[in-house]
Amino acid sequence: MSMDQDKRRYRKLKRDVKRAGNKRRRAHLKRELANDPDEAPFSEFDFGQTSSETMNGMDQDATRVRTQSGEV
Repeated sequence: MSMDQDKRRYRKLKRDVKRAGNKRRRAHLKRELANDPDEAPFSEFDFGQTSSETMNGMDQDATRVRTQSGEV
């Protein structure tokens, strides 16, 4: 039962981090659009602490077994 709780906690944490990053990204894009509409599509956004990249693959278990060809 503890494994399921850990997995739920990891998934919730990742959702929260992604939500925070997406919220900041949208606000950044709105600011860029208001300040400089011509360059807004080309602006870069740094997720910084709200990046969930480090959390990818944390919940490795039997439900995520991959075959040799890379398919699930």
